[in-house]
Amino acid sequence: MSKAVKSILFSPITIRGVTLRNRICVSPMCQYSADEGLVNDWHLVNAGSFATGGAGMVMIEATGVEARGRISPGCPGLWTDTQIEPMARISRFLKSQGAVPGIQLAHGGRKASTLPPFVGHDSIGDDKGGWPTIGPSAIAFGGPIGKVPKEATIDDIEEIKEAWVRAAQRAVTAGFEVGHILVIELHFAHGYLVSTFLSPATNKRTDKYGGSLENRMRFGLEIARNIRHTLPDNIALGVRVSVTDYADQGWDVPQTIEFARELKALGIDFLDCSSGGVVGGVDYNPLNTNKIQIEIAGTIQREVGLATAAVGKIVDPHVAEAILQGNGATLIFMGRAFLNNPHWPYIAADQLTDEQAFKYPPQYDWCIGWKGMAKWRKAVLLAEK
Repeated sequence: MSKAVKSILFSPITIRGVTLRNRICVSPMCQYSADEGLVNDWHLVNAGSFATGGAGMVMIEATGVEARGRISPGCPGLWTDTQIEPMARISRFLKSQGAVPGIQLAHGGRKASTLPPFVGHDSIGDDKGGWPTIGPSAIAFGGPIGKVPKEATIDDIEEIKEAWVRAAQRAVTAGFEVGHILVIELHFAHGYLVSTFLSPATNKRTDKYGGSLENRMRFGLEIARNIRHTLPDNIALGVRVSVTDYADQGWDVPQTIEFARELKALGIDFLDCSSGGVVGGVDYNPLNTNKIQIEIAGTIQREVGLATAAVGKIVDPHVAEAILQGNGATLIFMGRAFLNNPHWPYIAADQLTDEQAFKYPPQYDWCIGWKGMAKWRKAVLLAEK
């Protein structure tokens, strides 16, 4: 992209009263480093580095709405009030650096009670520190995640829906809100609990939560509706969804589009378009999956009129810009690029714009900020003379 074309990536955007300084968002990335659901210094430094690096929004990793919903023993949670202040500490720092704090609420379902991936990612036996899991049907994910979940009863479903609402309330009312600037994302993707209710490959129920598309969407829509109703109007609420299972007789793009329409009608503000993770044995080709995710983000934005986030190994600033310029999404969600370089936006700004894209932290601004670089360029020119 020529620098003569105004960069959308570095244009601010307001979604339901929440203004992001740019469209660069840090995807929620599990760190598996919490203790009894409590975040700690690792989480503060990890997320904080992305905020000082210039991201418009930094989203805290999948946070369990109940202890049973943790993916691993090291996953954070908001199922009790004691977990609020450590999370609020991170949120306050993100806000102080100009980034919008976000948090992803999640329930692991049948993929809960597992080892961290850097240990093995296998199911943990109940006699070895694990816990019973739950799902729409008593079907294990398979492979190393072999624990068979309990088939959720109607009472279980009601209890879990309430857990989602209470976790959202804790995120807002007890410190994470930080001056009414907050984004909450509901994790309905990757084979975790709500995702398995959506997919006919994993949902074999015969009651009102299974069978037809309307029934399979019911659980997720009820959670989204209940949370939207309990949140202040100026809190942005998004949903992450797997746009396809990559499996025969599974969840697919047409169903995703219909789900997006229903979510928009409930007041959901954006859809984070990921894919896969729902059934085992899928041979993922990153080139294909990333292309599908980005294409569907554009399709939903155009056909449904719902803001979308494109995600999937986006590491090149020009690629990110082209997605936005081509009406492919509203936001760019990135993970690995930030792990490689928490200051990725600095490099992107140098490549995409001649203007001051954002305010650097004062500790950096005097040296590499707009004024600092101007002084450096002037010194170089004088030296060349």
